[in-house]
Amino acid sequence: MAKHTVTIYTAPTCVYCKLAKEYFKQNGIEFKEVNVAQDQQAAMRMVEKSEQTGVPVIEIDDKIIIGFDRDAIKEALA
Repeated sequence: MAKHTVTIYTAPTCVYCKLAKEYFKQNGIEFKEVNVAQDQQAAMRMVEKSEQTGVPVIEIDDKIIIGFDRDAIKEALA
């Protein structure tokens, strides 16, 4: 599998964030987690990139995925 840069913007109480992180772990996909509840600058960057205030927002290379969308994740990693 090609090496991708994966960032997931999360919040501690987000169920879908936990599901996405577990999915990445189960599939051996390395990712960087950014907790937007603790980092306001990261939260602003997330909103600028995605135009969304909700999490998870997943960035794979330059592609933005809103929510935990397995199909979109698979496509971005293909």
